[in-house]
Amino acid sequence: MAINAQVDWETGIDHIGDPHQEILAECSERGWLSLFIWQHAENSSTQLKEWMSHPKGFFQPGILAISREGRVLYRWRSQPNRQNIGGAAGRPTAAHVWEKIQTALEAPSDAPDVALDDSAILDGLKTPWVVFLALLLANGRFLRPKFFDQRTGKNPKDTLKARVRKARLRLIFFIIGWIAAFALLPPWIPTVALIAWIAMIAPKINAVNKGFQNVRPDEEPA
Repeated sequence: MAINAQVDWETGIDHIGDPHQEILAECSERGWLSLFIWQHAENSSTQLKEWMSHPKGFFQPGILAISREGRVLYRWRSQPNRQNIGGAAGRPTAAHVWEKIQTALEAPSDAPDVALDDSAILDGLKTPWVVFLALLLANGRFLRPKFFDQRTGKNPKDTLKARVRKARLRLIFFIIGWIAAFALLPPWIPTVALIAWIAMIAPKINAVNKGFQNVRPDEEPA
Protein backbone atom coordinates (compact mmCIF):
# COMPACT_ATOMS: atom_id res chain seq x y z
CA MET A 1 0.00 0.00 0.00
CA ALA A 2 2.81 2.43 0.83
CA ILE A 3 4.47 1.88 -2.55
CA ASN A 4 1.12 2.22 -4.33
CA ALA A 5 0.52 5.54 -2.60
CA GLN A 6 4.03 6.74 -3.41
CA VAL A 7 3.54 6.03 -7.10
CA ASP A 8 -0.05 7.22 -7.46
CA TRP A 9 0.23 10.34 -5.32
CA GLU A 10 3.68 11.34 -6.67
CA THR A 11 4.78 12.72 -3.30
CA GLY A 12 8.47 12.80 -4.20
CA ILE A 13 9.50 11.06 -0.97
CA ASP A 14 10.07 7.41 -0.10
CA HIS A 15 7.13 5.65 1.55
CA ILE A 16 7.97 2.81 3.93
CA GLY A 17 5.23 0.28 4.56
CA ASP A 18 4.79 -1.68 7.77
CA PRO A 19 2.26 -4.40 6.83
CA HIS A 20 3.05 -6.53 9.87
CA GLN A 21 3.21 -3.54 12.22
CA GLU A 22 6.77 -4.25 13.33
CA ILE A 23 7.81 -0.59 13.33
CA LEU A 24 4.72 0.36 15.30
CA ALA A 25 5.35 -2.44 17.80
CA GLU A 26 8.92 -1.21 18.32
CA CYS A 27 7.76 2.38 18.85
CA SER A 28 5.12 1.21 21.29
CA GLU A 29 7.54 -1.03 23.23
CA ARG A 30 9.96 1.87 23.62
CA GLY A 31 7.17 4.04 24.93
CA TRP A 32 7.47 6.48 22.04
CA LEU A 33 4.05 6.27 20.39
CA SER A 34 1.08 3.92 20.05
CA LEU A 35 -1.54 4.24 17.34
CA PHE A 36 -5.09 3.09 16.85
CA ILE A 37 -5.60 0.39 14.22
CA TRP A 38 -8.57 0.38 11.85
CA GLN A 39 -9.86 -2.64 9.98
CA HIS A 40 -11.14 -1.11 6.75
CA ALA A 41 -14.91 -1.24 6.24
CA GLU A 42 -16.50 -3.26 3.46
CA ASN A 43 -17.87 -0.47 1.30
CA SER A 44 -15.00 -0.13 -1.16
CA SER A 45 -14.81 -1.52 -4.66
CA THR A 46 -12.87 -4.75 -5.16
CA GLN A 47 -10.19 -2.90 -7.11
CA LEU A 48 -9.77 -0.31 -4.37
CA LYS A 49 -9.61 -3.00 -1.68
CA GLU A 50 -6.77 -4.70 -3.56
CA TRP A 51 -4.89 -1.39 -3.83
CA MET A 52 -5.41 -0.63 -0.14
CA SER A 53 -5.09 -4.15 1.29
CA HIS A 54 -3.23 -4.44 4.57
CA PRO A 55 -3.04 -7.77 6.43
CA LYS A 56 -3.38 -6.38 9.96
CA GLY A 57 -5.41 -3.24 9.35
CA PHE A 58 -4.40 0.38 8.91
CA PHE A 59 -2.62 2.70 11.28
CA GLN A 60 -4.57 5.76 12.23
CA PRO A 61 -2.42 8.86 11.58
CA GLY A 62 0.43 9.69 13.92
CA ILE A 63 3.53 11.87 14.01
CA LEU A 64 6.77 11.02 15.81
CA ALA A 65 9.98 13.07 15.82
CA ILE A 66 13.06 11.70 17.60
CA SER A 67 16.48 13.22 18.15
CA ARG A 68 19.68 11.34 17.28
CA GLU A 69 20.04 10.66 21.02
CA GLY A 70 16.67 8.88 21.02
CA ARG A 71 14.72 11.64 22.78
CA VAL A 72 11.15 12.22 21.68
CA LEU A 73 10.87 15.76 20.30
CA TYR A 74 7.27 15.58 19.19
CA ARG A 75 4.46 13.04 19.15
CA TRP A 76 0.83 13.17 18.15
CA ARG A 77 -1.78 10.58 17.25
CA SER A 78 -5.23 10.78 15.78
CA GLN A 79 -8.08 9.98 18.13
CA PRO A 80 -10.59 8.69 15.54
CA ASN A 81 -14.11 9.95 16.13
CA ARG A 82 -17.08 11.45 14.31
CA GLN A 83 -15.54 14.94 14.35
CA ASN A 84 -12.51 13.85 12.28
CA ILE A 85 -14.44 11.31 10.18
CA GLY A 86 -12.99 8.29 11.91
CA GLY A 87 -9.43 9.63 11.63
CA ALA A 88 -9.68 10.55 7.93
CA ALA A 89 -9.39 14.29 8.59
CA GLY A 90 -7.64 16.63 10.98
CA ARG A 91 -3.84 16.72 10.88
CA PRO A 92 -1.48 19.02 12.81
CA THR A 93 -0.26 21.85 10.61
CA ALA A 94 3.37 21.69 9.51
CA ALA A 95 4.05 25.06 11.14
CA HIS A 96 2.68 23.85 14.48
CA VAL A 97 4.71 20.63 14.44
CA TRP A 98 7.93 22.38 13.42
CA GLU A 99 7.49 25.01 16.13
CA LYS A 100 7.07 22.29 18.75
CA ILE A 101 10.14 20.43 17.47
CA GLN A 102 12.25 23.57 17.52
CA THR A 103 11.19 24.26 21.11
CA ALA A 104 12.12 20.71 22.11
CA LEU A 105 15.52 21.00 20.37
CA GLU A 106 16.34 24.04 22.47
CA ALA A 107 16.11 21.91 25.62
CA PRO A 108 19.18 20.00 26.93
CA SER A 109 19.87 16.67 25.22
CA ASP A 110 19.11 14.83 28.47
CA ALA A 111 15.71 16.51 28.87
CA PRO A 112 12.72 14.17 29.26
CA ASP A 113 10.62 13.12 26.28
CA VAL A 114 7.89 15.56 25.33
CA ALA A 115 4.33 14.58 26.18
CA LEU A 116 1.76 13.57 23.60
CA ASP A 117 0.38 16.68 21.91
CA ASP A 118 -3.35 16.68 22.66
CA SER A 119 -3.99 20.31 21.70
CA ALA A 120 -2.44 20.48 18.25
CA ILE A 121 -3.51 23.08 15.70
CA LEU A 122 -5.23 21.03 12.99
CA ASP A 123 -5.53 21.82 9.31
CA GLY A 124 -8.56 21.74 7.07
CA LEU A 125 -12.24 22.41 7.64
CA LYS A 126 -14.34 20.05 9.72
CA THR A 127 -16.92 18.11 7.73
CA PRO A 128 -19.99 17.18 9.80
CA TRP A 129 -20.52 13.44 9.99
CA VAL A 130 -23.98 13.72 8.42
CA VAL A 131 -22.56 15.64 5.45
CA PHE A 132 -19.81 13.03 5.04
CA LEU A 133 -22.39 10.23 4.95
CA ALA A 134 -24.43 12.19 2.41
CA LEU A 135 -21.37 12.57 0.17
CA LEU A 136 -20.67 8.83 0.39
CA LEU A 137 -24.26 8.19 -0.67
CA ALA A 138 -23.90 10.62 -3.56
CA ASN A 139 -20.68 8.88 -4.61
CA GLY A 140 -22.65 5.62 -4.65
CA ARG A 141 -25.44 7.28 -6.66
CA PHE A 142 -27.74 7.06 -3.63
CA LEU A 143 -27.97 3.28 -3.90
CA ARG A 144 -25.28 2.66 -1.28
CA PRO A 145 -22.49 4.55 0.51
CA LYS A 146 -19.31 4.31 -1.55
CA PHE A 147 -15.87 5.41 -0.36
CA PHE A 148 -13.94 7.83 -2.53
CA ASP A 149 -11.03 6.39 -4.49
CA GLN A 150 -7.93 8.32 -3.40
CA ARG A 151 -6.04 7.65 -6.62
CA THR A 152 -5.78 9.91 -9.64
CA GLY A 153 -7.42 8.31 -12.66
CA LYS A 154 -6.01 7.86 -16.15
CA ASN A 155 -7.33 11.34 -16.88
CA PRO A 156 -5.20 13.79 -14.84
CA LYS A 157 -8.37 15.74 -14.07
CA ASP A 158 -9.92 12.68 -12.43
CA THR A 159 -8.73 13.50 -8.92
CA LEU A 160 -10.15 13.01 -5.45
CA LYS A 161 -11.19 16.68 -5.30
CA ALA A 162 -12.99 16.34 -8.63
CA ARG A 163 -14.86 13.26 -7.38
CA VAL A 164 -15.93 15.08 -4.23
CA ARG A 165 -17.16 18.03 -6.32
CA LYS A 166 -19.22 15.66 -8.47
CA ALA A 167 -20.69 14.09 -5.34
CA ARG A 168 -21.66 17.53 -4.03
CA LEU A 169 -23.41 18.36 -7.29
CA ARG A 170 -25.25 15.04 -7.22
CA LEU A 171 -26.32 15.74 -3.65
CA ILE A 172 -27.66 19.18 -4.59
CA PHE A 173 -29.65 17.82 -7.54
CA PHE A 174 -30.88 14.92 -5.40
CA ILE A 175 -32.31 17.34 -2.84
CA ILE A 176 -33.80 19.54 -5.57
CA GLY A 177 -35.39 16.46 -7.12
CA TRP A 178 -37.12 15.51 -3.89
CA ILE A 179 -38.33 19.07 -3.37
CA ALA A 180 -39.73 19.11 -6.91
CA ALA A 181 -41.39 15.74 -6.41
CA PHE A 182 -43.19 16.91 -3.28
CA ALA A 183 -44.18 20.16 -4.99
CA LEU A 184 -45.49 18.67 -8.25
CA LEU A 185 -46.80 15.21 -7.39
CA PRO A 186 -49.56 14.05 -5.06
CA PRO A 187 -47.88 13.99 -1.61
CA TRP A 188 -48.40 10.26 -1.08
CA ILE A 189 -46.25 9.31 -4.10
CA PRO A 190 -42.94 10.94 -3.02
CA THR A 191 -43.71 10.04 0.61
CA VAL A 192 -43.95 6.33 -0.19
CA ALA A 193 -40.88 6.56 -2.42
CA LEU A 194 -38.87 8.34 0.29
CA ILE A 195 -39.87 5.81 2.94
CA ALA A 196 -38.89 2.95 0.62
CA TRP A 197 -35.53 4.58 -0.13
CA ILE A 198 -34.81 5.18 3.56
CA ALA A 199 -35.69 1.56 4.34
CA MET A 200 -33.27 0.40 1.64
CA ILE A 201 -30.42 2.70 2.60
CA ALA A 202 -30.66 2.64 6.42
CA PRO A 203 -28.90 -0.74 6.97
CA LYS A 204 -26.06 0.36 4.68
CA ILE A 205 -25.65 3.64 6.55
CA ASN A 206 -25.66 1.72 9.82
CA ALA A 207 -22.86 -0.49 8.50
CA VAL A 208 -20.75 2.60 7.75
CA ASN A 209 -21.45 3.99 11.22
CA LYS A 210 -20.25 0.75 12.77
CA GLY A 211 -17.28 0.43 10.42
CA PHE A 212 -15.69 3.78 11.23
CA GLN A 213 -13.84 4.09 14.51
CA ASN A 214 -15.35 6.38 17.12
CA VAL A 215 -13.22 6.15 20.25
CA ARG A 216 -13.65 8.01 23.51
CA PRO A 217 -11.43 11.06 24.17
CA ASP A 218 -9.67 9.20 27.00
CA GLU A 219 -9.41 5.85 25.21
CA GLU A 220 -5.95 4.38 24.59
CA PRO A 221 -4.86 2.17 21.67
CA ALA A 222 -5.11 -1.56 22.35
